[in-house]
Amino acid sequence: MTRAWILPLAYGACGAALAAVLVLRGEAGSAVATLPAFLLLAAVNSPLIFPRSVGAEEARRRSAADGRPVVYWRPGCTYCMRLRLRLGRKASRAHWVDIWRDPAGAAAVREANDGNETVPTVVVAGRAHTNPDPAWVREQLSPLPARERASRSGGDHHTA
Repeated sequence: MTRAWILPLAYGACGAALAAVLVLRGEAGSAVATLPAFLLLAAVNSPLIFPRSVGAEEARRRSAADGRPVVYWRPGCTYCMRLRLRLGRKASRAHWVDIWRDPAGAAAVREANDGNETVPTVVVAGRAHTNPDPAWVREQLSPLPARERASRSGGDHHTA
């Protein structure tokens, strides 16, 4: 749990320290511009921008029931942030698993990626896709029957 917050806390602390130094040097205007920039970096790198994570087993169970993709991710991953931001509101339709909080999720990612914890790894219809194009993932989140979605999950993405 605390590992997920190290980077955002570091950004916040560095921004506060830099702003304090700028204020002490009489550069309050620079401090006012600097602190929000660092706080924005902290927010974007925090787990708060991601939908609530579930465990890998629960995500697999839910995905089997509703046909929605499972997205394995970790805080601080720029590719995960890119995927999350590009999915927009549709992101909440996927089942998100934070591999730093769930050892079974980390094991599933290693199994799909030749022993590496490469994220985001998106599992659709039982097939793993490593760092897929966000537009493709958005298509998988559209409300199609599970049978039709499974036929679409082929694609030219890295699969395991």
